[in-house]
Amino acid sequence: MNEWTQRLARLDCCAVSDAMDKLGLRDRVASGLEQRATARRIAGRVVTYRLVPAAEAPPADPAQPPRHLGTTAVDLAQPGDVIVVEQKTGIDAGSWGGILTLGAKVKGVAGVVVDGPVRDIDEARAYDFPVYCRALTARTARGRVAELETNGTVTIGPVSVQAGDYVIADASGVAFIPAADAQRVIEAAEMIAGREAAMAKALLAGQRLPDVMGADYEHMLR
Repeated sequence: MNEWTQRLARLDCCAVSDAMDKLGLRDRVASGLEQRATARRIAGRVVTYRLVPAAEAPPADPAQPPRHLGTTAVDLAQPGDVIVVEQKTGIDAGSWGGILTLGAKVKGVAGVVVDGPVRDIDEARAYDFPVYCRALTARTARGRVAELETNGTVTIGPVSVQAGDYVIADASGVAFIPAADAQRVIEAAEMIAGREAAMAKALLAGQRLPDVMGADYEHMLR
């Protein structure tokens, strides 16, 4: 786990979102991806894969053994990485399931973020494996959707995400940080989190809320 992942894991999605607003990095947050399997925040470098309707996938190479969707991403992932999946086909079919969850857990993957349906959520809960997704389903991917590419660019909500970017997800939302901006975003988020911690300390010491949340708070993102 690299330095930026370690520091990002100590923050929350709101502080990171505020930092990107402060730096002019707009539209990097996806909402509506619910925390389905655990109450834990996740943060890490991104490994991606993108799904399309099965009818739109290129023909399989008969000389190669078949590979189930997601298995290449899990195989490529390093401990602490987060797998990010685009499944915007509109087809009610799982883009992640129980065996993938176990394989990712064994590999040390931090969690998965899916713009689309996930199945076998009870297994993810049993394995204490964080899953953030748009919907749940019991329908298999087989014959419905197929993997088009691994570690290409995916779109999650309104956000274009590349392999190697960073992500942080909690109950408030999911924020994606371009790899080239990781240092300045994380440093800005740490500053924001530190100032908010000082305000909380002042409130607990008896200061009035209007005094604590005055001009300093309103101008924090300038």
